[in-house]
Amino acid sequence: MKYPRYLESSLVDICFKAEKMAFVSGPRQCGKTTMAKLLLKNRGDGAYFNWDEITFRRQWIKDPHLLIPKTINHTKPLIILDELHKAKLWKRTLKGLYDTQDSQCDIIVTGSARLNVYRKGSDSLLGRYYHFRLHPFSVAELLKHNPSMPEDLIAALKSKPKLPTKAEHALQRLYHYGPFPEPLFAENPKTLNLWRRNRIEKIIREDLRDLSRLPELSQVEMLTSLLPERASQPLSIKSLSEDLEVAYTTIKRWLNYLSELYYFYTIKPYSKSLARALKKENKIYLWDWSEIENEGARFENLIASHLLKYCDYMTDTGVGHFELRHLKNKEKLEIDFLILRDKKIYLPVEVKLSDEQPSTSWSKFMPQLHCEFGIQVVMKPNVYKTHEYDNYTITVMSAASFLQLLV
Repeated sequence: MKYPRYLESSLVDICFKAEKMAFVSGPRQCGKTTMAKLLLKNRGDGAYFNWDEITFRRQWIKDPHLLIPKTINHTKPLIILDELHKAKLWKRTLKGLYDTQDSQCDIIVTGSARLNVYRKGSDSLLGRYYHFRLHPFSVAELLKHNPSMPEDLIAALKSKPKLPTKAEHALQRLYHYGPFPEPLFAENPKTLNLWRRNRIEKIIREDLRDLSRLPELSQVEMLTSLLPERASQPLSIKSLSEDLEVAYTTIKRWLNYLSELYYFYTIKPYSKSLARALKKENKIYLWDWSEIENEGARFENLIASHLLKYCDYMTDTGVGHFELRHLKNKEKLEIDFLILRDKKIYLPVEVKLSDEQPSTSWSKFMPQLHCEFGIQVVMKPNVYKTHEYDNYTITVMSAASFLQLLV
């Protein structure tokens, strides 16, 4: 299914107008190639190349300048280089192509591994590209809503946003089938199971093999089978090491590879100027939360992914430097998420599957955070309650209402 993606206009307005290359990374099968091909179709002139095609590999090695088509009707061609990071010395060759092609074409480089992983033997491309992170689908994107800018988001949350009729359905689809296009649009449990198994096999048997040359791929598969039950919890490498009977340093290395290949991500704790706040407990979340059986953990993971998508989008498009953190103290009180804007707290978000009463953590942390407004998100539809305290306000609201305002 061809579906316009939220990054399309940003690539054109930010990268191509500034004559920069666009680097687009993201999880395997999240829609990078489809988005790039839609841009190529709209441009009407250019070409798509994939490193897995032998004819392209030969031409790239022999003379990459011959890949640039001649301009037709004064339209600048668009060149898509898919999975180029698998090539040896790809940055050096790409730098030479960019520096000598004299603005004859626009270039998109896409990759399912993080494009900054493959560094050895490569020259820096600093100043020649902008990097964008394409996330899978979200509630706002399914509704085709424009992203809410930070200046408008808080005001919208305080004014009880109107809920489109399709928002709750979009949330339920994402909750049950995950955010990736193929199972999400199929809405079929069998398709989801087959796709999920195929995705994990490709991440480990193809992407991980190409990236790391690890011989212990079957053991890494066992590691991935343990991570869904640990999602939305602090990541304990020691516990995984004991369960798999593998050295701590080996587990740490495997986890680093799986993170680079977009199987999971972690959220760091926030502890600045907070007494008794934990500083070292990273929490783990999956890019495909449909693997998680526990309802509360899956819902929290869904919210985390939406918030991370918002932070990455605002950072990549130059709005500011946005980060997603979590907060927990030694008494086990916590706020699930803090959105930071330029290192300052922008919005605290607590996640509860069904509890509409404000969490006891708010009264502990809000005075320390010096924040006037917080959101508690619940799965239940049609919830919007505002609780006023001496120096801050907590709004409890339905997830669909909240997420439609993001990206």
